[in-house]
Amino acid sequence: MQPTIYRPSDVTNFSYKPRTAEITDEAMSKRFRPAVNDKFRIALLNIDNQNDFVDPTGGLPVPGAPEDARRLIEFIYGNLESITSITASLDTHLNFHIFFPTWWRDAQGRAPSTTQPTYLSYDDIKSGKMRPIIDPKWTTEYVKKLGYMMVWPLHCVLGTPGHNLIPALSEAITFHSVARSTQPHFLTKGTNARTEHYGIFKAEVEDPQDPGTQLNSYILDSIAQNDRIYVAGQAKSHCVLRSMQQMVEYFEVVQPDVIKKIYFLMDCTSSVQAPGIDFEKIANDELTKMAAKGVVLVNSTDPIR
Repeated sequence: MQPTIYRPSDVTNFSYKPRTAEITDEAMSKRFRPAVNDKFRIALLNIDNQNDFVDPTGGLPVPGAPEDARRLIEFIYGNLESITSITASLDTHLNFHIFFPTWWRDAQGRAPSTTQPTYLSYDDIKSGKMRPIIDPKWTTEYVKKLGYMMVWPLHCVLGTPGHNLIPALSEAITFHSVARSTQPHFLTKGTNARTEHYGIFKAEVEDPQDPGTQLNSYILDSIAQNDRIYVAGQAKSHCVLRSMQQMVEYFEVVQPDVIKKIYFLMDCTSSVQAPGIDFEKIANDELTKMAAKGVVLVNSTDPIR
């Protein structure tokens, strides 16, 4: 059930403030079953649907993300009485971060592009082609361990509009929360400047100085209590894919049956585009492997039950 003020065109209007009061008033007028009484519990894991990724003028826009977001929002409204809980992650950075141009300089003292992704290999550091100007020892070992990394345009910087969930999705989460009498859950990731944190459950390289970069088994175990787990968000090739991989890797060891509960919304996510790298193929190949292990690949229009 969509609120009366919702319009599909709202999804591509990134400048308005969420109409929280109006959405809340309408949701309170409904008589839906409280989520706590659901006998079949369905969780929706919404990854990084933030302005900087979804808005085409954002810091790191993902082609296709606006339509992905519209389908996800209408999935929420269309299955309001079936979705038990919604968890939303927020990619969260400060101005200096290991994968931001502010961290790096080339041999001439120039920073990488602030508008396009830059591929950076360990050989680039060894040769002096690119050097870290912050925490050089850690950074050099970090890239050596991974082999390569991407330097991204600034995005999702805490305190900026780009960090916020897109307005129409914020409204959908509020509507679900109030109508079903349940709190939404919000997770932040990426606040540690010394490591990448694509997946929502742990950083790419754990920082021994920060327990928050280690595997968050509490969230994983909490998610496992549901009968079904839907996953969507941005970008399919990075934060969504790594979150999926982290879930599958964890549950393969501790609770293999949970993998069959994971439903991936294929039409509610898209891949980053970068010159010379087919991120879409990489993501789809990995998802095919996960499907062979039990993950269910679906579309938002498929019946939920």
